[in-house]
Amino acid sequence: MTTSSTIDYSAPYAQPVRGNWFRRAEGWLDDRGKGAWIAAMVLGFIFVWPVGLALLAYMIWSKRMFTGTCASKRTHTSTLRTTMRSSGNAAFDAYKAETLRRLEDEQHSFEEFLKRLREAKDKAEFDQFMKDRAARAESGAATSADRDGDDTRA
Repeated sequence: MTTSSTIDYSAPYAQPVRGNWFRRAEGWLDDRGKGAWIAAMVLGFIFVWPVGLALLAYMIWSKRMFTGTCASKRTHTSTLRTTMRSSGNAAFDAYKAETLRRLEDEQHSFEEFLKRLREAKDKAEFDQFMKDRAARAESGAATSADRDGDDTRA
């Protein structure tokens, strides 16, 4: 008994890994985590110290030393790329585009609201400062007038 199966060679999982050797090496190290990056850096320092130094600089510059896992950054980037890709279903793609547009509009409106809220808070704080300053100036003028009045009696 033989079975026939259809393979979709255009599916994302069937595509060969694209990119230069640096991207492939970066992806390979990212899949293995921070320990692989540290091991590569140490080996670079042992065998060819400029390579180890370059890896250390790259790890610090790309903030790989300070994140929880390297793979999480890679997953986020691939998720962003997948979000904008067509699913092949025109109705779903239209719904997705409309939903993303609506979310962007809501985000913009919320950011504008936060900006107005900060401006109102800043104005209220400034008005309070000016009120306190005027009150200090009045009390300072009244205090100096009392002192001047005491000096004239003596």
